Amino acid sequence: MSNIFSKISVFLTDLKNSWAEILFGFILFLLAISGLAIALLLRSFGFDGGTIVFLSLITEILSLFVCYFLFNKKYLTEEPQSNKREKFKK
Repeated sequence: MSNIFSKISVFLTDLKNSWAEILFGFILFLLAISGLAIALLLRSFGFDGGTIVFLSLITEILSLFVCYFLFNKKYLTEEPQSNKREKFKK
């Protein structure tokens, strides 16, 4: 029984430590589906198909650029030059 409580405790502390990553993932998810959301919203307002497609594609393209730059800034970092040189010397 103690083992279950310790696993739950570890899970909750891991969850507490990674809340920023979870929020970042949720923002990326919302940006990724924004084109669909705009299309559904415009359809409910009664716009025609051409307008819906045009506006939702523009929204999706803009949101994918924002996702790319957010992801690139957050996760893709270059290795320092000194580490690359040390690998080749060995």
